Amino acid sequence: MRRRHLLALAPTAALAACTNRTDPTSADPEATAPSDPEGTRPEESAAPTQEPSTEPSTQPPTRAEALLEELGPRELAGQLVLVGIHAGQQIPSEVLSDHHAGGILLLQVWEVGDAVDEIVAEARDGSRGGLGPLVAVDQEGGQVRMLRGDAARRTPSAEELGEQGPGAVTEAYTSIGEDLSGHGIGVALAPVADVVDPDLGDANEPVGGLDRGFGTDPEHVARCVAAATEALADRGVTATLKHFPGLGRVEQNTDFSAEGIVDDVTGADDPFLDSFAAGIEAGAGLVMMSSAIYPRLEPDVPAMFSRAAVQDLLRDQLGFDGVVITDDIGAAEAVADVPVAQRATRPLEAGGDVVLTADASLTGELVDAIEQWAAESEEHRERLRESVGRVLALKESMGLLEE
Repeated sequence: MRRRHLLALAPTAALAACTNRTDPTSADPEATAPSDPEGTRPEESAAPTQEPSTEPSTQPPTRAEALLEELGPRELAGQLVLVGIHAGQQIPSEVLSDHHAGGILLLQVWEVGDAVDEIVAEARDGSRGGLGPLVAVDQEGGQVRMLRGDAARRTPSAEELGEQGPGAVTEAYTSIGEDLSGHGIGVALAPVADVVDPDLGDANEPVGGLDRGFGTDPEHVARCVAAATEALADRGVTATLKHFPGLGRVEQNTDFSAEGIVDDVTGADDPFLDSFAAGIEAGAGLVMMSSAIYPRLEPDVPAMFSRAAVQDLLRDQLGFDGVVITDDIGAAEAVADVPVAQRATRPLEAGGDVVLTADASLTGELVDAIEQWAAESEEHRERLRESVGRVLALKESMGLLEE
């Protein structure tokens, strides 16, 4: 499997990131390092060492690094909000012009390809020059296909694909990748990496009940997730693994219920995490956090707000250095009792990056909250820049920062 690391641009890490890119051993994890005794002759190991150079790096900053310094406080905050646009609607002008949203998500069912092309063009035209928007869509196959009609071909559900095996997954997700890239959509909110508890089956409403999971065996699901991630990448589309750390053991759908969304089993050493690890290793650029609650990680706290789930487990333990995005925080019942401003800032405090809202009318309030939070302290400001750096690095890898 291939891993495509995304540069996590911490505010003071630009020079370190540049030097890492020139290190051949960091580019190839299987390369023999100079200090490896199996790759160095005895007489070479005795050679005098050279003092590290104190000269500053002359390598010019990447476009992402340059933009991180150019953007104003509100532009930085806006990059961390992904806004849902319902089929048949236009993007509210203030979403991009005043709030500088980092991208859009196509909601509901879009059946006319020309309409999809028009909304993508609208998002690009409304965004700052040289800073293209992320455009995302739920396109998993089966019942969860937001592009239909002449906008995209039909693909089987994950359950059907899982029964056929990774080869069928590759074929279907190649088709999905071709359809999305053909419309200029660079982010698939797929694949679902959740492993369905076999004791629940269809009673697991968010995944099993909608045939969204590849199966109940973690190793098999892991192979399917890796196949889907790589197939999308081969067509220029970035995969989003969801819903970390897994929705396969809850009964209710967090979009519609605040009850029945507690998973008492999943912990840091759970085999159900293997499918997410496989997707990360395969190069997924984003991971979506669940809004369910996992007491073995952090009691009473939705995963998207939990530092134990995001920073400790996903980033530190599984090594994910890409963009962490929330599940919907705009209309989802699971977080309806959380003040809107906290829905924007608690993911940042947990180690996440982007908030996704299905309610476009909340965009300004979300951006306001992030901007004000960042202004409270230098620590918050640097934390904001860290997340924006990840978003800009992802956009640069997708060719969205061309001047």
